[in-house]
Parts: sequence; structure tokens; C-alpha cells
Amino acid sequence: MKLKIPNILTIGRIIIVPIFVITFFIPGFFGDLIPFFLFVLASFTDYLDGLLARLFKEESKLGELLDPIADKILVAAALILLVMNGTIKNYEVIAAVIILTREILVSGLREFLAKGKITMKVTSLSKLKTVIQMGSIAILLTGDIGNKIINFQDYNAQTVGIILLWLSAFLTLYTGYDYLRKGIDHAINEDNKENK
Repeated sequence: MKLKIPNILTIGRIIIVPIFVITFFIPGFFGDLIPFFLFVLASFTDYLDGLLARLFKEESKLGELLDPIADKILVAAALILLVMNGTIKNYEVIAAVIILTREILVSGLREFLAKGKITMKVTSLSKLKTVIQMGSIAILLTGDIGNKIINFQDYNAQTVGIILLWLSAFLTLYTGYDYLRKGIDHAINEDNKENK
């Protein structure tokens, strides 16, 4: 089977994840810089593979399967590492848990609705949530380097990243609720059909 370019990009994003995890443990300057660039590169391929698939009409079932998996393992790995090293700490962990919970919830809903041949369209708000989420994680990954670049009185890279993380968590709750409501409505309708 010949792989299409969007699928190659998606598989590449999955391959980047273990490299990203390993480089996260490099101490010092390169330990901040390399994971940041790998995360940004992986995030960009997420945008690029979707764009190319639509542009050249190369959407495929393989891409449909792998794309959300690639996104979720990238985000999950980054958030877990940032919690583990104390970049995300205390109550901030709640924002990370909200984001991860929503990812699991939406995956389950998509699988459930797919059985009824119902697709969940990605809303503009969900796209905005993803941009803010990826931006917040990228900023948090910059570590000390980011704090030296972004440093305005009480606001450094860490603070900006956490504010954006909370913003993406709130958007996550809103968009997650919208998806959940659609899933529950469909489930209730199916139950009502069976009970007639």
C-alpha cells in the first residue's frame, strides 16, 4: 500500500513522540530547546496533514484512525512530563487533568457515534482550543530559556503558559460538554427506538 503524504506526516508525528520524551530529560539549554522544537514541529504537522488531505483530496480511513491518536499521545506525553518535572504543579494540575479527560471522553464518543455512522464535526471553538492548548504547552516546554525571553514584571513564560493552559481547559470543558450532549442525545434516541 502506497502511503499518502498526509498519512506519512501523521506517522511521523507518532514517531516524534518517543524522541520528544527522551530529549525532555537532557539537562540544561538543549533539554529546553530540543523538546520545544520537536513539539512545535509535531503540532505543525497536525495542521499540515489536515490541510494537505483536504487540498489534494487525500483523506483516508488510515488518516482518520491515526490522526486523533497522534494528537492525543503528543499532548498526553507533554502534559505528563510537565507535571512530572514540576512545571505544572499544585492546582494547575487540574487544568492538565481536564484536558486529558476531555481527550479520552471525545475518543469514546467518536467511537460510539461511529457505530451509528454519525460523525462529530470539529467546531471553530474546538480548533481555537487546540491552538491555545498547543501554544500553552509549547511555551511551558521552553523552561528557563522561555523565562529569559518572556519576562515582564510578574509575567514570565511560565506564567503566560499556565494562563493559556487554564484558558484551554475552560474551552475544553465547554466544547467537551457540547460533544457529550450530542452523544447522550443520540444514545437516548437509539434507546427510545429500541423500546418502541
